Amino acid sequence: MRILVTGAAGFIGGNYVLFRLENYPGDTIVSLDKLTYAGNLENLASVMDDPRHQFVKGDIADSNLVEELFDAQDKRFDAVINFAAESHVDRSIDNPDIFLKTNTFGAFTLLEAVRRHGAGMFIQVSTDEVYGSLGLDDPSFTETTTIDPSSPYSASKASADFMALSYYRTYQIPVIVTRCSNNYGSYQFPEKLIPLFINNLLNDKQVPIYGSGENTRDWIHVRDHCGAINLILEKGKSGDVYNIGGQCEKKNIEIADHLIEMMGKDKSMKKFVTDRPGHDFRYSMDISKMESELGWRPAVKFEDGLKETVDWYKNNRAWLEKVTSGAYRGYYDKMYKNR
Repeated sequence: MRILVTGAAGFIGGNYVLFRLENYPGDTIVSLDKLTYAGNLENLASVMDDPRHQFVKGDIADSNLVEELFDAQDKRFDAVINFAAESHVDRSIDNPDIFLKTNTFGAFTLLEAVRRHGAGMFIQVSTDEVYGSLGLDDPSFTETTTIDPSSPYSASKASADFMALSYYRTYQIPVIVTRCSNNYGSYQFPEKLIPLFINNLLNDKQVPIYGSGENTRDWIHVRDHCGAINLILEKGKSGDVYNIGGQCEKKNIEIADHLIEMMGKDKSMKKFVTDRPGHDFRYSMDISKMESELGWRPAVKFEDGLKETVDWYKNNRAWLEKVTSGAYRGYYDKMYKNR
């Protein structure tokens, strides 16, 4: 297949490019990434010289660039997979406009290019956060759960989901929307909870825990997410939504305790900070549709995946130090220092 992967130098997109090229040697991939703070070409270092892979620096919201990219291809893409997104809720609260530009208008720009040039499939990679928040005893999110976003981030993603599905209904463009739970694994920028905690503990700093730490997330290893995307690309039904989850709900305080024990630190390394505005309490994904229609279940056990992730960050300190220098430190202080 010839695949356009957007957000390809980011955490999930980068892992997907590596995963796809490793497991599908006949593929060619064009990687598009704006290289914001969370995009890092080092994530793709192992395939930058691979003749099956081409990297293009650019913004998915730049309609001229996207049009040129589609025009430059000898034949249409077999698939366009849109991982590109501003994805950190805290940043969306502080600066929502870039989230609308990238997540909503960027998706629209890609859909317009597909409408004009064609593509075998357009996959809009979304998030469980579009469903809003669950109570402790509420049933898990299904694909028909009412969309009820709580933050500018999740609202911008919900808008992109609706836009993508509208292009299926109006223009008969083959579109699938995937909504995944919290990912973890290698190459994740350390503003997100697990790599943030690992980075702090590696540097003997306390881990900042919002509120009482009772907020609960469903965790999935990024490798399982990549496998699910591939299966959906091959067997998914156009116009449908598929929930992807790890079947692994953990409270934030549990994650902190796991990592503190795993990394041989003391419980005094926990620091409780003022909760963020509109903090969703719980996410939980019902993956029965993925199981029944596509025969998919997550394969990586959380304890194994977490240890693998800790080991990766320990063994890649140079990568970690590079991405946490400069602007990251100012952002970290702004978010957590006085809370």
